[in-house]
Amino acid sequence: MSSPSKRREMDLMKLMMSDYKVEMINDGMQEFYVEFNGPKESLYQGGVWKIRVALPDAYPYKSPSIGFVNKIYHPNVDEMSGSVCLDVINQTWSPMFDLVNVFEVFLPQLLLYPNASDPLNGEAAALMMRDHTAYDQRVKEIHQYKTPRQGNLCCMSRTTSTQLTLCSLVIEPLLLGLSDILKEAS
Repeated sequence: MSSPSKRREMDLMKLMMSDYKVEMINDGMQEFYVEFNGPKESLYQGGVWKIRVALPDAYPYKSPSIGFVNKIYHPNVDEMSGSVCLDVINQTWSPMFDLVNVFEVFLPQLLLYPNASDPLNGEAAALMMRDHTAYDQRVKEIHQYKTPRQGNLCCMSRTTSTQLTLCSLVIEPLLLGLSDILKEAS
């Protein structure tokens, strides 16, 4: 197994162990959804978004592709595709970063501090610069937080045989491998 492949598995396991709800898209570990909660003390507090993550073959040397699946009104998120405009993901990504950084630091910072001068959603950026109160109201109108919870997204709590097989074939060996790595590091 190559180093990027091991790193991808370790980062995904770390994300799952950090209490994020993760739903695998295919049998591989390169595409999945993560349930993301809006940061506290922000316009997005109380919101729940489904984020699509695609890891390139060269991950962690190349950044993950991140996109909102359900609607969000934000200057730096494309309203149609859900693509995210975030320098740390699109331009200054480093292999020192991991998936937990994306969900605990980068996306919360994006929602807390929108950058209207580098928009993907021109309407949201213009409204934010022209009338911040109207922008805040528009965010609240759009985000009624009616995000449907589609059950637990973590494959470890699923009950279908395919999902349990995925857990036994992927998750359990990862945990054992992580345990071995930690023992070697001690």
